[in-house]
Amino acid sequence: MINKLISFLKLIRIQNLIILFLIQFLLHYFLFDNQGNIEFYLLASITFLITSAGYIINDIFDIESDKINKEEVIIGNQIHIRQALFWYYLFNSLAIILSFILVYCVNNYPLLFIFLFTIYILWWYSKKYQQLLLIGNIIVALLTCLSIYNVYLFSDSSLSISPYIGWEFFSIILLVFFSFFLTLSREIIKDLEDTEGDKLMNSKNIAVTVSLSKIKWVVSVLLIIVLIPLLCILVSLVNKLIYFYSAKLLLLYIYCSYICFLIIYTIYKIKLSDKKPNFTRVSQLLKFIMILGIFSVPLFFYFL
Repeated sequence: MINKLISFLKLIRIQNLIILFLIQFLLHYFLFDNQGNIEFYLLASITFLITSAGYIINDIFDIESDKINKEEVIIGNQIHIRQALFWYYLFNSLAIILSFILVYCVNNYPLLFIFLFTIYILWWYSKKYQQLLLIGNIIVALLTCLSIYNVYLFSDSSLSISPYIGWEFFSIILLVFFSFFLTLSREIIKDLEDTEGDKLMNSKNIAVTVSLSKIKWVVSVLLIIVLIPLLCILVSLVNKLIYFYSAKLLLLYIYCSYICFLIIYTIYKIKLSDKKPNFTRVSQLLKFIMILGIFSVPLFFYFL
């Protein structure tokens, strides 16, 4: 029983779901000054269910390639494919029911369209799009950004048109920007990890169709795009430190500098990588950078 539970948690990538909940909670708490009401937990539950279902259907379609790419294949071994399909349909059904309840409570019907569209596109991504050049990578990056932007849509339930755009909106857009390019970079690197199985499945993704040197160049450019605004933030913090020195500003500067250093180091590691274990370490580095980005939310809130 315990082994079944562990296998199921691995199947739905429980660690990724925890990270996703954390970013939504921190944004809701710090940007919108709310400790979390029942409506927020409905939003978090819907995100959890849809994302879990997405992981499940992706593994179902990837069974054959995963036998080559991964050391442990859960579906077909620990969990029967029929059981996996049951959980997939159950999670999506619960997500749809909760979506109707949420949009009724907050009177924000665009959210319902977003949830239904996400379920639909995740199925098509798993079935077809992930095998196409860059399309699958971009879809995953956009859906990750959408889970962040949904917090803003949810919190601004009126969706009123106003000439004034609050700092909350700019903060969300900045996080969406970083999330998109970091996720896209990581998805491309993950494709490089799974090249052997993807070739067997006649995949047309970037790792199979584009030379390794060009892929390294693309990912490096994506990370440089992330690095540039971070460096601008560092320059701004330096100016503040010069005129308004404080220990909090100094700690924030050190934190941002560390993230910049890790991005530069990741670019360096990408240039040196040529085998699966190397790309796995790069992928882990990018995930760690994302986690640091999540915790920057409370730091900027308290220190600025």
